[in-house]
Formats: sequence, C-alpha cells, structure tokens
Amino acid sequence: MAVAHKGAISFGLVHIPIQLYRTTQDTAISFNQLCKDTHERVKYKKYCPNCDKELKSEDIVKGYQYEKDKYVIMTNDEIEKLKVEKDRTIQIQHFTSLANINDLYYEKNYYAVPEKHAEKAYELLRKAMQEENVVAVAKTVIGTKETLLALCPSDEEIIVKTLFYEEELVENPKTILHPDIDKAELNMAKQLITSMSKPFEPETYHDEFQERLRNAIEEKIDGHQILHSSDRKEDHKTPIDLMEALKQSIEATKPKTKRKRVRH
Repeated sequence: MAVAHKGAISFGLVHIPIQLYRTTQDTAISFNQLCKDTHERVKYKKYCPNCDKELKSEDIVKGYQYEKDKYVIMTNDEIEKLKVEKDRTIQIQHFTSLANINDLYYEKNYYAVPEKHAEKAYELLRKAMQEENVVAVAKTVIGTKETLLALCPSDEEIIVKTLFYEEELVENPKTILHPDIDKAELNMAKQLITSMSKPFEPETYHDEFQERLRNAIEEKIDGHQILHSSDRKEDHKTPIDLMEALKQSIEATKPKTKRKRVRH
C-alpha cells in the first residue's frame, strides 16, 4: 500500500517520524466510458478555446478567480514558499477527550506507522494517551491544504483522523420538530431496541449490490443473460399506527417456536 503522507509527530520536544497509510480501500466496481458504436475508450482533451489547441500538462497553471473572468496565477513554487518546516510536521496543539469532538468533524482515517528507531517514542505517546483516555488535536499540511487532525490511540496503533474545520460545516437546512412522546410508546421503542441489540460484527456485512454487479459482469462475460435480483417486493399495505407498528416489530424479532407434533 502506498504511503499517503510522510512526516513526524511533534510532542513537546519529542519528535516521532511516522508514515500515514489509508485505513480503507475503494472496492466499488468502476466502468470506463466507451463509444456506443465502436466500444473504443472515450478520451478527454484539455483544450483552450482562445488558443484553439490541446494543452499539455506543462502548459497549465493554477489560477484563482477573484472577479468574473479575472484570475490571479499561483505557481507551485509560490505555494510551496508559504509552507514552513513545521507545516510538514504533525504539530500537536493540545489533548482532549474524544467525546469533545462531534462526529460531524471526522473526514478520513489513517494508520500512523512509526519509522525505524521511532517505535519507543511512538509507543510512549500511544500508551500515555490511552491510559489518560485522551486524543491529540494536531495540524499539518497534506498536499496544499493545512489539515486539522485528531490522533486517537487504539490497542495496537495510533489512528489519525482528519477533521473538517468549523467553517467547512453547514447547518441542517431543515428544522426538525420534537413532538411530545407518549411514555408507553417510548418504553415500547426501548423494548424493540433491546430485542434487536447484539454485538457489531463487521465481517457479517457486505456490499450486496457490488456482489450482484460483479456476478452479473461475470455472467455477461460467460455469455449468459442477466436475471433480475430475487429481492422480495416492498409491502404496500395500509400504514398502521405507531404503537401497533412497534408491537408487530417486537413480535417479529422473537424467535419462532416449532409446533410440537401431537402423537396419536
């Protein structure tokens, strides 16, 4: 797996060289766009209408539009000069409880892996944070973006979570009403939650659509016709009231008992 970012964690005067690796991979099937008639791959060209020509990578620069059709050009060197040495380091700002960070702020996860000879300092930070039950809030530059991070200790490693900045979050555009809840309905809902509770076992869940899509592709490669999935149809019965729906839901979660045969 390729390294996503290379830097070091700065913990007071302690310097811990690390590499970041992604914790996830994209398993979704991707399709290429083809010409309908010839099945040739569609190609996109970077074209300048003013010059009336196709552009190469070296002909393209970064521009920020500050007024309509007016741009200020920023070169890679100019952007690089704005970074200082500390930008390339994961600078711990402070420590806090994980509960203090709203889930809305989390973006991506990375494994932080210590470089050779940095294992002891890495383990010291991981264990200290774990025993104090805290995470570290830090900043670094990834690519051209100054990134806010949370360094979270697990039993084996430090997980680095990228965070959104406050100004990147948007408020819920809709107002959610909070009507009064009947106590009996609330108790019934809690009972349903209890009856449906069990440990989370991620290995039991799979992207079933991707599996069906992959099977369909293999079937077409083998020259077979695609059949419709055998999912059951939606139930379009007349809606029932909330209390009745809860009762029926609880009843449906109960294990079915086999009827005993009557001996003659």
